[in-house]
Amino acid sequence: MTVTAYTGRFAPSPTGPLHMGSLVAAMASYLDARAHHGHWLVRIEDLDFDRNVAGADHAILQTLQRCGMHWDGDVVWQSQRQPLYEAALQQLGTLVYPCGCSRREIADSRLRLGDSASLVYPGTCRNGLATGRSPRAWRLRVPDGEAAIRHFTDRLLGPLQQDLSAEVGDFVLKRADGFWAYQLAVVVDDGAQNITHIVRGADLTDSTARQLYLQECLALPTPQYLHVPVVNNPGGEKLSKQTGAIAFDRGDNDLLPEALMPAAGFLGLSLPSGILTTEQFWQAATAAWAAQYLGKL
Repeated sequence: MTVTAYTGRFAPSPTGPLHMGSLVAAMASYLDARAHHGHWLVRIEDLDFDRNVAGADHAILQTLQRCGMHWDGDVVWQSQRQPLYEAALQQLGTLVYPCGCSRREIADSRLRLGDSASLVYPGTCRNGLATGRSPRAWRLRVPDGEAAIRHFTDRLLGPLQQDLSAEVGDFVLKRADGFWAYQLAVVVDDGAQNITHIVRGADLTDSTARQLYLQECLALPTPQYLHVPVVNNPGGEKLSKQTGAIAFDRGDNDLLPEALMPAAGFLGLSLPSGILTTEQFWQAATAAWAAQYLGKL
């Protein structure tokens, strides 16, 4: 695929059908790409094999097509790209080290340090595994002091920063069971696919500093970021499979009034009355997105 000035992506996990929260994220990334006259890619993030649902990946693609969202190029599956992640792990060299700590042990360590609310990794295995311990994960060493602070400007949220050492600690790239961590896989794939702009839910804002650091370590370019609000359920929790989100696509329902228009409204897009087709919807929504967001960076 020819590289354009703009390449964005939607990267769902196949843990079930798309719900309204995932539609909002998909719509935002799609509209931003179309408003920029760029490419929009779809990547299936299926590395969490314990949570994958058989057939969910193809159901997601069918729903996107029913919504009138057409991707550029071929869909890729992360499960087919694992050699890329292994190569990146090797490239990181001595920045990566084995860790034998369980989540409970990390929490206990924080308690002993007087910090009961944090699961920040305290660096227990930074200088080597204790005798008799086996690796449970491979972690990336983060800088200390001022070098640990990552600054970035979100196109919607404005200037942000995170201290990787104080707020995250050395983070996992690969688990002992061989599962690749989201942080590594997403950075490697965004680099390999020449992603220039990332539009996603605000629940992933906290991951951005880690990804910026990984991009630096792997000599990859840094995309622009835009984090949109997430849809919550009536209890105030993020709408997700875990919180009982249901599919908006029943196969034969009219997605224009039942899903597309409500998602656009959630994104704050002001659309004209009288929209009768998905083609009309996307034309109007793209224009509304351009008026609202293209002036931001």
